[in-house]
Amino acid sequence: MSQAGYKQFCPVAMAAEVLCTRWTMVLMRELVAGTTRFNDLRRGVPKMSPALLSTRLKELEQAGVIERRALPSERGIYEYHLTEAGKDLRSVVEAMGVWGQKWVESSLSLRNLDPSLLMWDMRRNLNPTPLPDQRTVVQFLYSDLPSTKNLWWLVIERDGAVDLCWSDPGFEIDLYVSTDLRTMTAIWMGLATVQSEEEKLELIGSRAVADTMQVWLGLSPFAKQKKLVP
Repeated sequence: MSQAGYKQFCPVAMAAEVLCTRWTMVLMRELVAGTTRFNDLRRGVPKMSPALLSTRLKELEQAGVIERRALPSERGIYEYHLTEAGKDLRSVVEAMGVWGQKWVESSLSLRNLDPSLLMWDMRRNLNPTPLPDQRTVVQFLYSDLPSTKNLWWLVIERDGAVDLCWSDPGFEIDLYVSTDLRTMTAIWMGLATVQSEEEKLELIGSRAVADTMQVWLGLSPFAKQKKLVP
């Protein structure tokens, strides 16, 4: 690893040398969640520079946490997969997330709003089960964001595949959702619900899709953890 290190034989110190460099644990969150391609990892850590992402991936590979695999079907394209050592970090990442959900103040969490990360995570965790047996398209309008960042589309196919679009995909919209970014982030984190924030949500379109929004909406994997601080 590139940093000086703690120069201690303690296993905690040795693990920290691998995992506690800037952005590394956030990157591990994406890898544990199943993201394997460079561009998709960038979408999961949108504020991390491509150069730093490349550096951290190389460091994790050198540490035996991940392995880089060439795709025979796509020349020059690689995927990053967790090794056995990397898979063993799942419980560590989950434990950190549970701790953060329990003990970090809500106001601090909701100070770090990011529409790209929110929509990417919603796409990844969306539950298509309650949706109609057909393609379903949901448009999100964040009224407090500039026009270059305020519109997003989730396209849910019949087979459960979910695509996130930055531009109009050209399909008929089943549900229009208009709200502010803080409200939707609070719902996604489990700090609020669609029902509790109904005055801040404008839902236009299919009642079947609107009425089941709390169920199909991709919530944080830590949303079920009760906060123990305000």
